Amino acid sequence: MTNGVYSPYAKTKITRTGYLDLLNIIPVPAEDDDILYTIISAYTYRPDLLSDYVYGTKDLWWVFAQRNLDVLKDPVWDFVAGTQIYIPKKRNLQQIIGG
Repeated sequence: MTNGVYSPYAKTKITRTGYLDLLNIIPVPAEDDDILYTIISAYTYRPDLLSDYVYGTKDLWWVFAQRNLDVLKDPVWDFVAGTQIYIPKKRNLQQIIGG
């Protein structure tokens, strides 16, 4: 997966005046083989660092929020040690967002 390409805004259109249109959210559905993970203190408030570790890019931090909407109401401030989230496997994520 390449850096910069997988921003949550990557598929959001640009208006005629050059501004981003409304965010086109990419849903991340649950899969049977998603990994249940307990956030460790090194990743508290840093979904970008976990994304870099798991997927090789910091750009996919938003995937954790989209996959765990019931747990992460705020994608950064709810990302704290001890919280359990599901992490989609890289191959499943590639099918959802491409790459």
